[in-house]
Amino acid sequence: MGGAGILLFLLAWTGAGVSWSPPKGKCPPRCSCSKESTLCEGSPELPESFSTTLLSLSLVRMGVSRLKAGSFLKMPSLHLLFIEDNKIGSISKNALRGLRSLTHLSLANNHLEALPRFLFQGLETLTHVDLRGNPFQCDCRVLWLLQWMPMVNASVGTGACAGPSALAQIQLNHLDPKKFKCKATELSWLQTVGESALSVESFSYQGEPHMVLAQPFAGRCLILVWDYSLQRFRSEEELSAPSVVSCKPLVLGPRLFILAARLWGGSQLWSRSSPDLRLTPVQVLAPQRLLRPNDAELLWLDGQPCFVVADASKAGSTTLLCRDGPGFYPRQSLHAWHRDTDAEALELDGRPHLLLASASQRPVLFHWFGGRFERRTDIPEAEDVYATKHFQAGGDVFLCLTRYIGDSMVMRWDGSMFRLLQQLPSRGSHVFQPLLIASDQLAILGSDFAFSQVFRFEPDKGILEPLQELGPPALVAPRAFGQVTVAGRRFLFAACFKGPTQIYQHHELDLSA
Repeated sequence: MGGAGILLFLLAWTGAGVSWSPPKGKCPPRCSCSKESTLCEGSPELPESFSTTLLSLSLVRMGVSRLKAGSFLKMPSLHLLFIEDNKIGSISKNALRGLRSLTHLSLANNHLEALPRFLFQGLETLTHVDLRGNPFQCDCRVLWLLQWMPMVNASVGTGACAGPSALAQIQLNHLDPKKFKCKATELSWLQTVGESALSVESFSYQGEPHMVLAQPFAGRCLILVWDYSLQRFRSEEELSAPSVVSCKPLVLGPRLFILAARLWGGSQLWSRSSPDLRLTPVQVLAPQRLLRPNDAELLWLDGQPCFVVADASKAGSTTLLCRDGPGFYPRQSLHAWHRDTDAEALELDGRPHLLLASASQRPVLFHWFGGRFERRTDIPEAEDVYATKHFQAGGDVFLCLTRYIGDSMVMRWDGSMFRLLQQLPSRGSHVFQPLLIASDQLAILGSDFAFSQVFRFEPDKGILEPLQELGPPALVAPRAFGQVTVAGRRFLFAACFKGPTQIYQHHELDLSA
């Protein structure tokens, strides 16, 4: 609405016979005033001396580029506000604060690319809003506006998008808010745990989240808890375990077990029978079979807890150990002579499966049948795989396959076999690990020669897309990642072989704010 149109509107609204002579001392320069209406045109700045009983205000072709907080606090009775044909490029979210009687608002024909969220908060009486003629950028900044329009009892004229190019000239009220992706994820550094580590696992004991690190050079399994006073992780208990490669926890009611898989000196089982006691070693595990463990995993078979330990020695075999009375004992030897480097327990078609990666052949998939694991198939197109991890999304099962040199891979189960879905360049990778943090399905590809990469699974595309690099501080030879949630905060642990373990905090960012 131009200046002449506004003038005619005001004449009709206030009465055709109303005099435009201003009340003495109340009408600002370059403004025309009546008892209830004011029209200002061409003023270089926003006047301040308006009548407190003003019902209608029009500001046209002014030099104002920004509306500050509380710009109209002295006009609580205002019903009509027209701010048109100006150069306004930004508005404070509190610029309209106090206008509780406002029914008509026009910001037409300005330079606004976006409006701040909550701009219209408290304006419950609005019936007409005109936003046309502004170069709105229809990105995440307009999402709140698209969500607000259907919920308000006012007619809103929005005009067309000026950008981005894919949406140019499309009317704002034709956009679908559900198609906007305005949630971002960020991992920011929080804390360092000094010693090197090869594995990290989370577990909950007596209602409190814990983390356990396998620290081979320090010769221990280190159990960490959250210190609510210091707002950081601290040591709770240390288990002596020289040359340890994996510390695997198992909680059975009040009882806590830790399997310490060790390269030399034999693997051990530690146990705590009640919360008021410390962990103590209770069993040496299969000393004739576990010659050079490289990984340990927990799985449940026929309702019974079991551990599987991948053995990387030339003469060894991966061993399945299941609970029998007070301890865990060998149930089955698997994949002898193949120098297994990693084991992954997963469920396919409603049955337990086990995937073994080795230095000598492609990963082999076993399924639980008749009380033992039987070979089912191998993974095609997957040579030189060091480790395997899986995740589920949208009812599908995916594998992340780690390769040290070349391309690490993402595969999807098609009902009979894993098929290649995506390849990601690797630079000295020993770990490609998926993690579900809040609602984000992430996967982190570690690197010994570059920054480790964080990817996020995009359900619409069915692939992993880059999210961020981890660091600084940079990870030095990462070997495992683990996540834990404490008091509503989510943390990522990065265990490193040649440097300290780093702890990051997971943040969700709202890009529409």
